Amino acid sequence: MSEFEASFHKRIKKTIVTGILFFLIGLLMNCSSSRSSQLRNGDLLFVTAKQTGLSGAINNVTQKQKVASFDHIGMLEKEGNKMFVLHAAPKGGSQKQDLEDFIKDHRNEGQRVIVYRLKPEYQKAIPAAVEKANSMLGKPYNFNYILDENSYYCSDFVERAFREDHIFTLEPMTFIDPQTGKTNVFWEEFYKKKNLKVPEGEPGCNPNGLAGSKKLDRIKEL
Repeated sequence: MSEFEASFHKRIKKTIVTGILFFLIGLLMNCSSSRSSQLRNGDLLFVTAKQTGLSGAINNVTQKQKVASFDHIGMLEKEGNKMFVLHAAPKGGSQKQDLEDFIKDHRNEGQRVIVYRLKPEYQKAIPAAVEKANSMLGKPYNFNYILDENSYYCSDFVERAFREDHIFTLEPMTFIDPQTGKTNVFWEEFYKKKNLKVPEGEPGCNPNGLAGSKKLDRIKEL
């Protein structure tokens, strides 16, 4: 192969590689744009539960839907073309996280993110809820899952955001294993280590309970 032919083939390969890179970048931008156009301010993002540990224990005593079970929830806030998730998590407490980072974090844990949306007649509650959620940022995570005013857990954070418009309701919490009819062993040990009584019957909420609200429509998986 002559020097001219070698140089020509090298330029062709470079052009092809450059073209592929631009195509992939364009594809990623289109996916992001498509996601942005489909999601709405105030959408609720539910994270599917794991089968073990704290996630599994939460799901064991709260699961209501056969099609899915959840152990975390956040609320979407759109700022122009940017999207964030307002939520309370063990790592970072009440925070405002970039949507892509939120999705990536849970996918890395083998979990999926499902979008739910308030039905049209309840959409008017969203602006005040987003404002309220932002006002709660910076508070620590409530690791006791017993309501207080100085820390929040995930569903507690979202329920409070919509509380003024009575979108969700607090219900008596249960830590009973439906298969045994007795307090779930995980929760028994969990509260024993904290020198606290299992808060059976105390007011509270959980992701599965919120997802079961008739005021929500299930939209899609991200």
